[in-house]
Amino acid sequence: MASHSTLFISPQNLSSNFSSLFYYSPRSLTFRTKRSSSLSLTTTKPRRLYLSVSASHSLQALIFDCDGVILESEHLHREAYNDAFAHFNVRCPPSSRPLNWDLQFYDVLQNLIGGGKPKMRWYFKEHGWPSSTIFETPPESDEERAKLIDTLQDWKTERYKEIIKSGTVEPRPGVLRLMDEAKAAGKMLAVCSAATKSSVVLCLENLIGMERFKGLDCFLAGDDVKEKKPDPLIYLTAAKRLGVSEKNCLVVEDSVIGLQAATKAGMSCVITYTSSTADQDFKDSIAIYPDLSNVRLSDLELLLQNKVAAS
Repeated sequence: MASHSTLFISPQNLSSNFSSLFYYSPRSLTFRTKRSSSLSLTTTKPRRLYLSVSASHSLQALIFDCDGVILESEHLHREAYNDAFAHFNVRCPPSSRPLNWDLQFYDVLQNLIGGGKPKMRWYFKEHGWPSSTIFETPPESDEERAKLIDTLQDWKTERYKEIIKSGTVEPRPGVLRLMDEAKAAGKMLAVCSAATKSSVVLCLENLIGMERFKGLDCFLAGDDVKEKKPDPLIYLTAAKRLGVSEKNCLVVEDSVIGLQAATKAGMSCVITYTSSTADQDFKDSIAIYPDLSNVRLSDLELLLQNKVAAS
């Protein structure tokens, strides 16, 4: 839906947004802009112009994060990581017991570092590289450390898949209805997750169903981009693949890391927080919800329109 605004300006006060290509007559002025707005002008008084601007900013694409948005999954990831640490007897010095990330620590970690491999790499750099059944002594070379991380992540991913396949996990309230509303209204739908692609695919197939999954206009996982959230690359890539302006996208996230990625990409973002992210600073979001059960597509369209109008 195009929005319209009007204002009076003097010719000598035209901003640098307008190019030098313009045509003037006693009753009208036509010129080309550097932005893709449609403009028409007519004179109403000497030296004053009536300007009508038709802007094209509206909700064209709705983009969901996966973990924490489509499903509350962080406790499932933590369980899978701890199972991997136990399976490979991963021990960080000076402990003689397998590494175990408790709930309080993992809440901090998952909101500090996006993506599974970066989480482990950060932890081992901070607390010391571990011994394990993969390497009897702590790995010292970059190649060995990469192998350790890759092996743990691969096993953890398979364990996570088993948990998802168990049938005990359900999507968060309102997610499926909102997806269906957006699709019925002709909006583009995307999912952008920092998690491993195979685990995200499994989640989507089991939680939103094959029909909705195949109906996505864009799907990106951590494997598809070089930089993880809070870097904006995944959202910038999504906008490019969808063929829409970042300002016409609305992101649904659950954490400040995801919020930062969206806003750095120039996208508006709404938050549907979880128990582990409820206390984070979401001041840069345009709305904050406990879940999506009472959120309609029309609510999100109005939010984005108001955001554009305010800016």
